[in-house]
Order: sequence, then structure tokens, then C-alpha cells
Amino acid sequence: MKLFWLQLKGEMRKLFARKRTFIGFGAFLVFEIVILFLLRLDKVQATFRSVVEKAGYDGLEYFSGLTIAFLVVVWTVFLLEALFLALVAGDVVSKEVEDGSLRMILCRPVSRGRILLLKGVVSCFYTFALTGFVMLTALVVACLYKGMGAMFIYEPFEKVFVFHEFWPGLFRYLLAFPILSLSLCTITALAFCLSCFNMKPSAATIITLSVLFADFILKSVPFFESIRELFITRRISLWVHVFDTRIPWEMMVENFAWLGAINATLFLIGWMVFEQRDFKS
Repeated sequence: MKLFWLQLKGEMRKLFARKRTFIGFGAFLVFEIVILFLLRLDKVQATFRSVVEKAGYDGLEYFSGLTIAFLVVVWTVFLLEALFLALVAGDVVSKEVEDGSLRMILCRPVSRGRILLLKGVVSCFYTFALTGFVMLTALVVACLYKGMGAMFIYEPFEKVFVFHEFWPGLFRYLLAFPILSLSLCTITALAFCLSCFNMKPSAATIITLSVLFADFILKSVPFFESIRELFITRRISLWVHVFDTRIPWEMMVENFAWLGAINATLFLIGWMVFEQRDFKS
């Protein structure tokens, strides 16, 4: 175990020594600032107030830091964060193969399975780190901009329309962090699996995003409403139900069982491909 933790520490150091690892953090800060600027526009605020007031609530009270933080996360987490997760996880194995450093690693008395497991753990850690950064900075920036107040949740795709007071809303927001991070690990697992194949890092990233976008488009087709649960993006989107008046834990457990099975399958496929590859020539 001591050797395992030393190797894990080394993989962490390699991951965060790459410049592209930090691109996502900077991009999210810029995007949050852009969203806050747009939310200052009178027309945008009038539209928000009209939606809240139609439900019989005070639009000014619910235009708060918590509400804005939630909107920032919902608007960015699938498209923007998926891009950077695919970029990093699709790079973690294939880049070392491309640079030739993996051959030197395999000269040491360590199994390929352990190397792959370490890289998989590091990729998941990055998923949690980036998600935590996005949610924390969104909350801090939004609260500094608009202050603390009640929370309004509106997500039309999942039909979530609820109101929370500040402390219950803050608790739900913090609870959403591990649930959202675990959900996004499926995107990481897909990119990581493709990274184990004989392809360029950019190809692994592009294929991952193509699969996700195709899945999202098919999920949105009205004729496929009865089979929406079969699409990966539908399963990932269920994290937002943590804000429901009553959290549907049964659905959450079932959903994570599905995502866990998908993640395990993707890792096994990547591992089998990685075991069969020739890194000598």
C-alpha cells in the first residue's frame, strides 16, 4: 500500500504539472463572469422575475446568490465541463504513449493493471476537483454579487421547479457536489477508456464529445421519450433531482447502479485493450 500511495502521488504530480489541466479552471472563471454580466441586464432580470412571480413568489427575493450559483452550474456543467473532462481524461494514457514515457514506466516492476488503476483514480480525482471548483467559485461569486437569499430551482428538461429557503437551499447545493461529481465520472470513464486505445489524445477527446452530443440529441427526440432512461446523458442529468422537495433516493441509488456498471464496463474494456497493446515497437 505504501508503494501504491507513492505511485498515486507521482501520477497526481504529473497530472497537475500539465498546463492543460488548469485550462478548465480558468475557463470557468471567465464564463462565470460573463454570466453574471448578462444577468445584470434589465431584460434578463425582468424575464426571471416574471417566471418566479407567475408561481406566486417574490422575484426579487429569489434572485439571490444561491439561485445564480445553481444557474451557472446547470448552464455550464454538461457542455463546458464535459469538454475539459474529456480533454484531461482522454490525454492521461494516450499522451504518455505518444511521448514514449510509458515504455520507461513499464520497465519497472509494476503491472499494467496497477498503472491503469492509478491513472483512473487520478482522472476521477480531477473530476471531483473541477466540479468542486466550479460549484464553490459560482457560489462565492454569486453571493458576493447578489448576497444570500432564498433559492429558486428551475430545470425544464428534468421538470424540476421548486423553491427553498436559504439554509435548506445551501444544504441541497452542497449535497449536489458529490452527486454531480459521481455522475460526471461517466464522462471521465468514457474518455479514459478511449485513451487506452491506439489513438491520439485529441481523437479520444473528439470521440468522447461526439458520443455525448449524439446521445444528448437522441435523448431530446420526442419519439424516444419512453426510452430516455437508456441514454447516458439522461442518467447524468438526474443529479438535479437532489433539489426536489423530497429527494428521490430510490431513483438516485438505481441511477448510480446504472452509471457504476457503465463505468466498470468502460474501465474493463480499456484495461483489456491496454493489456494487449505493444509499447516496445
